[in-house]
Amino acid sequence: MTDFRQKVFDVKEENMLGLLRQKVGLRGLSAPVIGDYTQRLCPVASAMRHYSSATKQMTVRDALNSALNEEMAADSSVFVMGEEVGEYQGAYKITKGLLDKYGPERVVDTPITEAGFTGIGVGAAYHGLRPVVEFMTFNFALQGIDHIINSAAKSNYMSAGQINVPIVFRGPNGAAAGVGAQHSQCFAAWYATVPGLKVLVPYSAEDARGLLKAAIRDPDPVVFLENELLYGESFPVSDEVLDSNFCLPIGKAKVERKGIDVTITAYSKMVSFALKAAEILEKEGINAEVINLRSIRPLDRDTINASVRKTNRLVTVEEGFRQHGVGAEICATVVEDSFGYLDAPVERIAGADVPTPYAANLERFAFPQIEDIVRATKRVCYKSAAANA
Repeated sequence: MTDFRQKVFDVKEENMLGLLRQKVGLRGLSAPVIGDYTQRLCPVASAMRHYSSATKQMTVRDALNSALNEEMAADSSVFVMGEEVGEYQGAYKITKGLLDKYGPERVVDTPITEAGFTGIGVGAAYHGLRPVVEFMTFNFALQGIDHIINSAAKSNYMSAGQINVPIVFRGPNGAAAGVGAQHSQCFAAWYATVPGLKVLVPYSAEDARGLLKAAIRDPDPVVFLENELLYGESFPVSDEVLDSNFCLPIGKAKVERKGIDVTITAYSKMVSFALKAAEILEKEGINAEVINLRSIRPLDRDTINASVRKTNRLVTVEEGFRQHGVGAEICATVVEDSFGYLDAPVERIAGADVPTPYAANLERFAFPQIEDIVRATKRVCYKSAAANA
């Protein structure tokens, strides 16, 4: 593949030219280029890989950093851009060390102008580069959402397949702690409604590393929704996960915990809550199966329905709003495909229908807690006092 470091961004924003330093000439996406993209995708067979027992620990932060580093080393068309990704090493230190290794032409510090650098990233992807655009929070991505939806998501369809847009939009999504309503919203359901986008929601270090690699290699735009509170969490990883060729298939969920009494679906930070709730429920005689969605567009409907047909009950968990949420889509899927297997109404656990409060005590009430999952699961299993009344 042509070394894109030798080319320049042809952009209108004059204040950004000094940062980028190079120009990109017009370049059509020929069959060989598209073929190269296809070769870099994760093989579907990786979904069937059997991992060895995990012996090492890795934080989600290090998993993301290592995935970026390895993909940048493997492909010179990959670069990162965003606010404070370079000199400051990243607002959350996800890009730590990358500026020193790859230089300012591939680790691009931008002004505080999401609309500007999101558009530049999409334009670079039009010309064959593979940008990874970091938002300090996905709340700020609202400034650039026109480029994400109208420029990135729709171009392949509107060009009759002639234009691929291999770009990743990544950063923390949802609530952190005490940052108020304008920095706490979950946008998963927003992006999951858009044809042309792929939307990934990692939970563990394995998810973060494998899914980010897959996102960077994908020929289509990927929205990569992380959680700030998970960055410092450590998870066991196997030697296979640490291999530079490791990546996970997009659109495939993971059964984190097998069970026979009830299915609990969750994504991102809520997977941890669901697993902890399952441990409590086990002591009370309820054996819950926990599904880590990993991807919400595409959604792994087969895994969800197969689990519900086994357990006959479903609880969905998400931080986002209940109305038109991810849980609502999962519920509709199960009703359409597995209604006859349900032995109880579906329970949906979601964020409160209010802007996120700033006060810590109110903020806690605004988002699902472990005890909420336990209570809902008992209801769906007819084990609660209310169900038995």
